[in-house]
Amino acid sequence: MKKLLLYFILLAAIGQSRAQINCNMYKWAGDTACYRACQVYDFANQTYQGSRASQMLYDSVMAICPGFDMAYMEKAVPYLKRGDFVTWRYWMDQAVALKPADHLGYRGWCRYQFLRDYKGALEDLNALEKLKPGNMGYSVNGDYHLKIAQALCYKGLGDNTKAIALMEQQLSTEGYEPGYYDYLHLAVLYLETGQPARSLPLLEKQRRLSASFAETHYYLAKAWHLLDIEPKKREKELQEALILYQNGRHRKDPYTNPDDRIYLEDIKNAMVEW
Repeated sequence: MKKLLLYFILLAAIGQSRAQINCNMYKWAGDTACYRACQVYDFANQTYQGSRASQMLYDSVMAICPGFDMAYMEKAVPYLKRGDFVTWRYWMDQAVALKPADHLGYRGWCRYQFLRDYKGALEDLNALEKLKPGNMGYSVNGDYHLKIAQALCYKGLGDNTKAIALMEQQLSTEGYEPGYYDYLHLAVLYLETGQPARSLPLLEKQRRLSASFAETHYYLAKAWHLLDIEPKKREKELQEALILYQNGRHRKDPYTNPDDRIYLEDIKNAMVEW
């Protein structure tokens, strides 16, 4: 084992740091095996994610302490980013089986974000809600409360009424700070269900929250268009949306196309048709 770890140390290059764990909790509990596994895990987190050395180190963690759930999760992540969803699920499912409360949210979010598996994502998020009633937590990127993610899954399944109800419920929760895109998604739902007047105050809130991306201006212009009002303001908003889009200020993600994002063609068509 010592020679194997030395080999990994020689190969490993310092890269992105990942989830850290206080290894002393195993030591204090008298679990020397998992304490040693945790030390290997900490070192693995300093290697380049998805590298051969990194993946083999996580294998070592599992061999020393089979119940070390984070090793399974971290081993899964590179497969997700590379589009090998079958292998990702193999490792991710083992992490969920070991600690469902810690990993159902992540698996559910990824099923929504990467796979558009709305039904499967809801199964995970609904199961998590039973384990964590009151506050399910946030998506792994921190952009969404998982209650909003639930709503987006219902929207993906065509149940806009349920999606609206969940978003309204979350936004009215005492002490809740709206996410960066919450108002935008709810406004778009109202636009898509023929209620543009209800979208306007939401889009104004979205503009105050984050006026620096094209979607805010585009959907505001669309609401005015559907209501057949404010032609000059419509033109101004579309011009602003065009400038922001051309400067790269629009919804984007390195791996997927986010919900309710727009494209340059949408803005140009609106300039002609509205």
